[in-house]
Amino acid sequence: MVGQRLGINELKNLANEIRKKILLMTYKVNSGHPGGSMSLVEVLLALYFYKLNYDPANPKWELRDRVIISKGHATPVVYSVLAKAGFFPEEELEGFRQFGSKLQGHVYFEVPGVEFNTGSLGHGLAAGIGMALSSRYKGVDFNVYVILGDGELQEGSIWESAMFASHHKIDNLCAILDYNKVQENGFVNEIVSIEPLKERWESFGWNYIEIDGHDFNQIFESLDAFTGNKGSGKPTIIVANTVKGKGVSFMEYKHTYHGKALNKEELERALKELNGVKNV
Repeated sequence: MVGQRLGINELKNLANEIRKKILLMTYKVNSGHPGGSMSLVEVLLALYFYKLNYDPANPKWELRDRVIISKGHATPVVYSVLAKAGFFPEEELEGFRQFGSKLQGHVYFEVPGVEFNTGSLGHGLAAGIGMALSSRYKGVDFNVYVILGDGELQEGSIWESAMFASHHKIDNLCAILDYNKVQENGFVNEIVSIEPLKERWESFGWNYIEIDGHDFNQIFESLDAFTGNKGSGKPTIIVANTVKGKGVSFMEYKHTYHGKALNKEELERALKELNGVKNV
């Protein structure tokens, strides 16, 4: 079964709606990670409303494609998209980061549609490799997508996993890097540079694709290129160039909005900008 499919104009409008939801969810509880959630909106929407095979009524369907959110703090966008895809009622988003709710600050596997708990960075790629290998050993055909943060690539476990995946020719594995170039304390290249990305991933034996991570056409093409690459014996990395805080001018490229909710005045300014966006 394939998930719901939407056209590009519908997705652009939905992206704007999701960005507003991210800001409202984090504002309500005065906590969360809005900046890196807003950079990931188009990638997640393209996955769930263009590419993935899944059944929201049966989240553990054996033939489903798996999505691992290795940058596990991006829950405002993850939960918003899962709700839109039908995994749980959108009203449950009101419980985000509140006591007694499953919708906690880092992705939690008891939330329908979440495959793996993540919080400490650097673990998701290894988990995705295990899931992708299980497809081979069980004789069940599905794909595994792992969403990585750019600061996360400073973790050695990522490169151990990259080496392992190419050695074992795991070509149903696609890592997607949300390359917004800003981590919690500043610009990635000023803290520990992860460049040159193309040369590094290719030297580890991966199929490398680089795109504008806010352009739906480019995202679609890259996802299709990944599935078209199956049988090559190479895992795929899609480097999605994105903007931290995308859509709100005063948030863009600002590390101060990595893990900080907006105050009332900032929220009003941000919603005014987003409400003025005409996508169609």
